[in-house]
Amino acid sequence: MTPKKDIPSVAVHYKSTGSSITSNELGMRAMQEKAYEKRGEQYLLLKSPPASGKSRALMFIALDKLNKQGIQQAIIAVPEKSIGASFANEPLTKFGFYYDWEVEPKWNLCNAPGEDGSKVNSVKSFLESEDRVLVCTHATFRFAVERFGIEPFDNRLIAIDEFHHVSADENNVLGTQLKQFIERDKTHIVAMTGSYFRGDANPVLMPEDEAKFDTVTYTYYEQLNGYQHLKTLNLGYYFYSGAYADEILSVLNPEEKTIIHIPNVNSRESMGDKIKEVEHIIHELGDWQGTNPETGFHLVKTATGKTLRIADLVDDDPAKRNRVAAALRAPEAKKNRDYVDIIIALGMAKEGFDWVWCEHALTIGYRSSLTEIVQIIGRATRDAEGKTQARFTNLIAEPDASEEAVTDAVNDTLKAISASLLMEQVLAPRFNFTPKKADSGPVKGYDYGEEGYDPNKENIGFNEESGQYQIEIKGLTEPKSDAAKRICKEDLNEVIAAVVQDKEAMGRGLFDEEVVPQELTQIRIGKIIKDKYPELDAEDVESVRQHAVAALNLTQKAKEVLNSDRSVIEKGNTALIDGIRKLAMDVRELNVDWIDSINPFSEAYSILSKAMTESSLKAMAEVISAKKHNISLDEARDLAKRALQFKQERGRLPDLKSSDPWEQRMAQGIAVLARLKAEQSNG
Repeated sequence: MTPKKDIPSVAVHYKSTGSSITSNELGMRAMQEKAYEKRGEQYLLLKSPPASGKSRALMFIALDKLNKQGIQQAIIAVPEKSIGASFANEPLTKFGFYYDWEVEPKWNLCNAPGEDGSKVNSVKSFLESEDRVLVCTHATFRFAVERFGIEPFDNRLIAIDEFHHVSADENNVLGTQLKQFIERDKTHIVAMTGSYFRGDANPVLMPEDEAKFDTVTYTYYEQLNGYQHLKTLNLGYYFYSGAYADEILSVLNPEEKTIIHIPNVNSRESMGDKIKEVEHIIHELGDWQGTNPETGFHLVKTATGKTLRIADLVDDDPAKRNRVAAALRAPEAKKNRDYVDIIIALGMAKEGFDWVWCEHALTIGYRSSLTEIVQIIGRATRDAEGKTQARFTNLIAEPDASEEAVTDAVNDTLKAISASLLMEQVLAPRFNFTPKKADSGPVKGYDYGEEGYDPNKENIGFNEESGQYQIEIKGLTEPKSDAAKRICKEDLNEVIAAVVQDKEAMGRGLFDEEVVPQELTQIRIGKIIKDKYPELDAEDVESVRQHAVAALNLTQKAKEVLNSDRSVIEKGNTALIDGIRKLAMDVRELNVDWIDSINPFSEAYSILSKAMTESSLKAMAEVISAKKHNISLDEARDLAKRALQFKQERGRLPDLKSSDPWEQRMAQGIAVLARLKAEQSNG
């Protein structure tokens, strides 16, 4: 077994105020109350983490629409049958609300026998009935709309759970149908998601449609900071060589309640036989003692004498898997911490799976999308008595230069790093950036540190209750259009998701020694945003770019401060706040030029170099450097535009012989553009 190289790339500490689990006089928790305030909106988008209570929030909103807003019926669509249980009957009046949530058994089609296509007639019967609530899968709903059209759904509420399954792509049927509903404008729509970014490049909604939605955002920080028990969340990756099952105990602690997701059979990490992989993991943990006849859980005796109860959701035998799955749904699983110790799964136990005791989500091999990773992490972020820490670990095979598939290995590693960078942003308090002006002043509700607000410098304030920063930046461009304002306010994480998924930006930022940071922050990220939001004009693209780069780089620089100054990190739940404040004090000016001069991936490389062997790092660098980067025509144009700004500020064009690498690069851009134009004119 190799020495442990588990490097937590993210370690977040929370205060455990209890605010997110405390109910008001109507029985609503903080997120639900926030959503209920927007109950009158026709189109509502609810972004909130797993376990924050989205299902019950929908119940409150739907009941108000049915009883007070004249809406005829409510239809709730979920991605898979098991999630339909989240919308079972709830005696809400018992906790102070005006109405109970009731679903007639025949209208919860997730429990009905038969396939989705055969349940379409039940949807028609419901629409013609006097009953009020139907629960079905996304597939059943799609088939029903395809058969009956959109008109029969007039004056109904359509609630779409796990909304990230929808896409604006023309091949996404549900996305196309949703667009038709919005164009007809005779239904109410509530869309709910815990991860509002997809693994592909397609937007969930087109900008003109999304603009019609009122958004309620409840962040991970608000939720986890408001828990009662969970105080620390660690996210990290661990690199190994050989067979993963031989090294799994380097990251798997049998004393922690753990969900293990083994790799897809087609992935590099797979050992080729999923059943044998489960057997191998069990063998590493201890001696098999048989199975419990009631639950189907494996009983495994460890070297310390403890008997582990292990649920196997990998075995395809229907009799075995159905018994185990039913045991995990039993009420005892929620009440008793020691009911089960480890769950091993492949495609199950992700979205919508609820095991409050889970302390460790261990994923072997890279998952195909960032959304899937967020969903897996969400399995460990439930609050439960006695659970003070939780963690997510991604176990990944090291790139090996001798492998034929070394390029695939490098790509998987880059994806793991991108997921880590994105989760840092998802878990951090929310950033509100504002330009520093002569008349700038403190914002009510924000704490500006021991010395308070200083009118002569850029200030950083923090509101602990809302989990938001107020950060002044000199030279910041403000968004002009409503679309750009919405992106800067609500969707910076979606922008950062696009940035960290860009292989060229990531690869060059990590391994190209000649890269100038501004090539990434200004040119490459500017292009990514321009491609993602083609409706924005140049000024708004620049504003979104500055906001996204500021969020990404301030988090990275704060992490660098934390990693180099133990006295800051030892402060626990205020560590990130103190890290950002210390960073602001250490720089002369918190301005856009300084933020753009930071390589967004430098700290990720610092962590990677500690987690990976020198030979693997070299293999990655060789793969990246083999793709020689030349200045394209588009990049040359962008560099020339930056050069004109430089001339306006300095009174001269950039100089190729300058000692400043960024000035050199702008000058090279002008030269390349001139050469390409000359070649074109010469035929």
